[in-house]
Amino acid sequence: MAVLQKIRQRSALLIVVIGFCLFAFIAGDVFTKGNFGKSSNDVGSVNGKDIPFEDFRIKVSNVEKSQQGVTPTAAANRVWDQEVSIALLMTEFEKLGLRAGAKHIMEVLKADQNIGKNPMFLNEVGAFDEGKFKEAIKSNPQIAEYLKTAEKDAELNAKYQMYATMIKAGSYTTESEGKLKYEMEANKVNFAYVAGLYSTIKDSDVKVSDDEIVAFMKKNEKKYKADESREIEYVLIEDKASPEDEAEIKAKINGLLTGSVVYNTKTGKNDTLPGFRSATNVVEFVNSNSDIPYDSTYVAKKDLPAVDADKLYNLAPGEIYGPYMFGKYYCLSKSLGRKVGVNAKASHILISYEGTQVPNQKEKRTKEQAKAKAEEVLAQVNANPDSFMMLAFTASDDSSSQQGGDLGFFGPNQMVKPFNDFVFGSPIGKVGLVETNFGYHIIKVTDKQDGIRLATVAQKIEASEVTSNKIFEQATKFEMDANEKDFAKTAAAMKLTVAPPVTVKAMDESFGPLGNQRSIIQWSFQDDTKVGAVKRFEVANVGNVIAKVKKANPEGLMAIDLVRSYVEPILKNKKKAELIKAKMTGSSLDAIAKTSGAAVQQAIDVTMENPVLTGGVGQEPKVVGNAFALSAGKLSAPIEGNTGVYVVKNNSTVKAPVLKDHTAYVAKLKAQSAGDFNRVMPALKDKAEIKDNRKQFNY
Repeated sequence: MAVLQKIRQRSALLIVVIGFCLFAFIAGDVFTKGNFGKSSNDVGSVNGKDIPFEDFRIKVSNVEKSQQGVTPTAAANRVWDQEVSIALLMTEFEKLGLRAGAKHIMEVLKADQNIGKNPMFLNEVGAFDEGKFKEAIKSNPQIAEYLKTAEKDAELNAKYQMYATMIKAGSYTTESEGKLKYEMEANKVNFAYVAGLYSTIKDSDVKVSDDEIVAFMKKNEKKYKADESREIEYVLIEDKASPEDEAEIKAKINGLLTGSVVYNTKTGKNDTLPGFRSATNVVEFVNSNSDIPYDSTYVAKKDLPAVDADKLYNLAPGEIYGPYMFGKYYCLSKSLGRKVGVNAKASHILISYEGTQVPNQKEKRTKEQAKAKAEEVLAQVNANPDSFMMLAFTASDDSSSQQGGDLGFFGPNQMVKPFNDFVFGSPIGKVGLVETNFGYHIIKVTDKQDGIRLATVAQKIEASEVTSNKIFEQATKFEMDANEKDFAKTAAAMKLTVAPPVTVKAMDESFGPLGNQRSIIQWSFQDDTKVGAVKRFEVANVGNVIAKVKKANPEGLMAIDLVRSYVEPILKNKKKAELIKAKMTGSSLDAIAKTSGAAVQQAIDVTMENPVLTGGVGQEPKVVGNAFALSAGKLSAPIEGNTGVYVVKNNSTVKAPVLKDHTAYVAKLKAQSAGDFNRVMPALKDKAEIKDNRKQFNY
């Protein structure tokens, strides 16, 4: 049972599928989370194949249980991505007739450390024993039941490995492609050109209508496809302290300076309680009167509240400063003394060796070689202390080498013990050699900071009950009025500010600057929430949010307002191109330059691999491609480029020497295409018919 429990707690066969983790969902207890949603049988479908809601709910529950801090919505989104990916892959596996044999599945199971390295399944020499594994399944029904799920995931993993191998094996680079790559890098063209830049025509002189933007998006529908969304505007009425509340809190904390008299019900007499100035047990006083408990840490000046840092740092022992504001608190601080060297600053040069967990090793060394190298570097530093920075640049295996070895300031025990002990036990300027599990360090102590220990009474500045009631009344009044009148005018009449609209999708959690406000988003997508609907939400530690659904964008093309800044310049350049072309008349470049008001310019030794025109023009592949296509002395028609309209004349094309072997260029292309497999899943999703019903359910 202990072994089974360990497997249940730790085992997870991770199947990497284009950035999605296909989790091995462990069958656990089904639990009910209130009203999880409507009585629908499925949460969506992929190419007509349903994803049953009950199975989906269990998997969401398992993700929530296994990953601390994950929200129900985040878990649902993660499981949805996984389910879509699995459904698409399973279809591909079936089309290809992929089958995973028992041996392949066993190899996948063995790759799971909690199975393949489990003592229960190992032989005398510590190797996985398939016989023991099968015997355990036979003799323990609970392990057998668990492994049914594990085997299903292992089978999926095995098929995925075959699928990935097939795609990668089917992707290759030919000799002809390598030759083309070489020619694109090595062939050069020299040409003269006249450029009519788009920037020469004012944007205000070219108009683009909304209909034209929509027509452009329809031609590029996949690129501008949008999920269903809502635009929500809102008013935030913060639950914050009034000036009267602040004055009361300040007076209260001021009163803590001196003693107070309270009636003692046990003795029937008045007791005089000491104030902060005369308290003998400062720690107890702070913990009894402060909203933030006592902290015994010595604090460097740089870590004190910026506005009051000088005065706090220079307090004499027993002296009190305040009240002062720090964030949302009124504070009183008493000095409990200073301490030298609470923080230290150091630089180091790390010489690592094979076996250490250091990713930036400049060369391979044995431990003995590393020690000899470190002693050599130490001798160089001692002989010339000013060489430390340069030696860190050239010799250190740590990423801090780019800063000359500088590690900045750090506190006690932030570094590994030998390093920490040397730095905090040595004076400024001390240089020494220390060994840690990262290798050998040549360390130079460059600075230290003193610190002060403060006993601070802090009381939060927050709204009183009276103020909170007034805020609630204001918020409910605004909600009622806004349901009957114009939202913006109602806000203006009550001297409230309407925040810019926030656009959200059905399964979003984040609501603009207010962060995670899932309840507002859920409300906006409910069937009975229409455009213009208004509702108030109480948001903890924020206040009252009165939200209005300003617009409902159906699934389809993106909203014009969202794409205008990108599409409008493209369409304006198209119109500018026609105006520029009309001016580019003439049978020679000089004539065209004259009619268009531009100069004839020269491009020297330009390649298709780097089709850049100088003078701040930038990349112009169509222009350079046309120049290559022309024979010497020939003039092109006007070419619409990235930055303007061009007419070019080929002066000469310089062909690269013929190579017999293009292996190096084939290798370059292979390296560039190494990640092409990652495009498979987006392509499958793009072609699939995916129906998402998640908005009908509550997460």
